Amino acid sequence: MLPLIARVAAVAALAACCLAAPALANDMAPDLLVKNVTLEVMDIIRSDKDIQAGERKKVISLIEAKVLPHFNFNAMTAGAVARHWEKATPEQRARLIEEFRTLLVRTYASSIAAYKDQKFDFRPLRAKPTDTDLTVTVRVMQSGAQPVQLEYDMEKRPGGWKVWDVRVAGISLVANYRTEFDNQVREAGIEGLIKTLRTKNQSLERATVAGAERK
Repeated sequence: MLPLIARVAAVAALAACCLAAPALANDMAPDLLVKNVTLEVMDIIRSDKDIQAGERKKVISLIEAKVLPHFNFNAMTAGAVARHWEKATPEQRARLIEEFRTLLVRTYASSIAAYKDQKFDFRPLRAKPTDTDLTVTVRVMQSGAQPVQLEYDMEKRPGGWKVWDVRVAGISLVANYRTEFDNQVREAGIEGLIKTLRTKNQSLERATVAGAERK
């Protein structure tokens, strides 16, 4: 994924899904949910000195506590693994979901501090009240550059609206990983993909620890 897209997707995923009171999200319209929490989370990013200083552990804790409950990682992982998903055992699927979720959290955590001056244009929701699968669109306004369009594919689940894909400037997060995962499975099988994801996560964890020790 392009660096700019990765950075924008990072804050977008956090902003769209962080909920101070998850229970309230069950009855909230998806576009209103995105708007309210985006503004709230941006306020946190702007005011939290630890996050601004790049305190990754604090960012990761925030994401794990408030973001993860609002993503459908089962659907995201199945979409990224694509045709190979049916070949995986239930135990392998569980490990793939866990490693993919960890990878996304740690990747996004490294970019959050860079987003404190952006403004957002929340587009009108084009959906029927009865729709259970829809897209919420937000434009990130950047000084001196063209706006970046974010599209959140969301579905209504028993626990509220869940994000199952994010498109940044037309590029799907799930589809972007699909090509990479497909190549890895063809070369080393499902176990090879799990091992690769685990290795990436361990590398990111070591980088986090090393960065903390240097401070």
